[in-house]
Amino acid sequence: MVLENQELKKAGLKVTLPRVKILQILETTEQRHVSAEDVYKALLEAGEDVGLATVYRVLTQFENAGLVLRHNFDGGHSVFELSRGGHHDHMVCLETNRVVEFHSEEIERIQKELAEAEGFELIDHNLVLYVRPKVSKE
Repeated sequence: MVLENQELKKAGLKVTLPRVKILQILETTEQRHVSAEDVYKALLEAGEDVGLATVYRVLTQFENAGLVLRHNFDGGHSVFELSRGGHHDHMVCLETNRVVEFHSEEIERIQKELAEAEGFELIDHNLVLYVRPKVSKE
């Protein structure tokens, strides 16, 4: 709990029980990308009395403070991940909404080359691949 308190203070946020509990869930969940509803369900399962509106509000505060990143993928669902630095891209399964992180030096190089060929300097990018499980052909 001390670590969470330090992170909140460093981000300029007051240490409150809901903030600490939500940060703990984000740090301990097996999924790196969680929705507000996922966080809310985890709080309920842990016996915590935190409302869904509070979860949304705290996640937005965390986003504004730079503690989490919000991703708004097609299909209308938003997921949050802890901001740990280091660039990565995402694959989103259209059937399960599962989010997979990946990093490819080759893709990074090609994107930079494409921008430079058009006379631009690549500052930032967000690559999302929408995927579905392969159908096995037996």
